[in-house]
Amino acid sequence: MKQINWDDFQQVELRVGTIINVEDFPEARKPAFKLQVDFGEIIGIKKSSAQVTDLYNKASLIGKQVLAVVNFPPKQIGPVMSECLVTGFHREDGAVVLATPDMQINNGARLA
Repeated sequence: MKQINWDDFQQVELRVGTIINVEDFPEARKPAFKLQVDFGEIIGIKKSSAQVTDLYNKASLIGKQVLAVVNFPPKQIGPVMSECLVTGFHREDGAVVLATPDMQINNGARLA
């Protein structure tokens, strides 16, 4: 595993946001949803795609707080311009478990 220094880590803007909209993403190569995530007043609402259809449905994602990287440059994913990277953990079966705070916190809060 490659090691990084503290300054490298400090450059990553990992923020909490609330999923406010979920749509199917039939054009994706692997099953995915199109998400809109609210990161609060300063950062605003950002779009993303997430391959989380194995464990989550649209209704279970609405209102869920997630951790996301908000300072990557936008990336074109099919017809979607992804503006943030929603984070999660791969299980042994390949399903993704979203990284979430265990208590409610203000949108936009930075990972400490």
